[in-house]
Amino acid sequence: MMSLPHSRFHARLGTFRQLELFVKFAETGSISQTAHELHLAQPSVSIQLKKLSDNLDVPLLEQIGRKLFLTDAGRELYKSSLEIFDSVGRLESRLASLSGLQAGLLKLSVVTTAKYFFPHLLGPFCQRYPNIEVNFNIGNRNSMVNRLRENKDDFYVFSHPPEDIDIETFEFIKNPLVVVAPSNHRLSGKKNIKFSQLAAEPFIMREPGSGTRYSIEKYLLQSGNSINEKMTIESNEAIKHSVMSGLGLSILSVHTLALERNAEIEILDVKGFPMLYHWYVVYLRNKKLSDVAKTFLEYLENEGAQIAGNLLVNSPAANYI
Repeated sequence: MMSLPHSRFHARLGTFRQLELFVKFAETGSISQTAHELHLAQPSVSIQLKKLSDNLDVPLLEQIGRKLFLTDAGRELYKSSLEIFDSVGRLESRLASLSGLQAGLLKLSVVTTAKYFFPHLLGPFCQRYPNIEVNFNIGNRNSMVNRLRENKDDFYVFSHPPEDIDIETFEFIKNPLVVVAPSNHRLSGKKNIKFSQLAAEPFIMREPGSGTRYSIEKYLLQSGNSINEKMTIESNEAIKHSVMSGLGLSILSVHTLALERNAEIEILDVKGFPMLYHWYVVYLRNKKLSDVAKTFLEYLENEGAQIAGNLLVNSPAANYI
């Protein structure tokens, strides 16, 4: 049997609540935001963070100007705290499994475009396992890569997984990108349109850091084509409405059109399109998956792709999957 270490360091490490406060501060960089998100008074947060620092006898925060930053020791404590909470989550899952009750926390992060189909996969899963709590985050590709580096979640969903991180990838479903235009566009209904015919058209693009923009820039570089970028918008929904309003064309994942029943937007028949990519479920290679995470991964492998595909039935994107 393994015995507790002789060092009393673990006794000075603070309570789980103090570590929770510290992790939240490390992620927000703000005492006031930490207090707001954890429903505490700001002085309480400051006092607990100071107690934690005093117990460890090392400064965790430093003030530069009016802003607080993590010290080197603070950054080390942040990384270790994430590992502690990850381990506690796995313990909760194992204990629940031993009692025959599938329960615990599932942490997921997906890029913005994946929000059009991934929540529909969670519905049947949560109905089957009502005692599983889900923490679901959405952001652009850059923010999801940062979360992956910091091991904040169980799984991440990308169309373009990062190549400089040691990860496991599970190819999930297709992610075709198509050119969309207002239904009254001059090229509406035309066949085999050359992309060069669109050179003068105003294009509406996602922001730098998004997976869709990454795909488009990769295509333009490889094909030698160019576009007239007129607007940059961070929301797929806003892009679709801008296209319908005649402000320009765009290139979007067909999954953004999966639930559309709108006659004001049309997929153009452009040579070289759809650009065919895939969605991937990703996790760190050395990550120890909890029982809940393993159960969810099996669910995706066995049923997830079919559920996602069914969303496109009778939609304008049905012929592109």
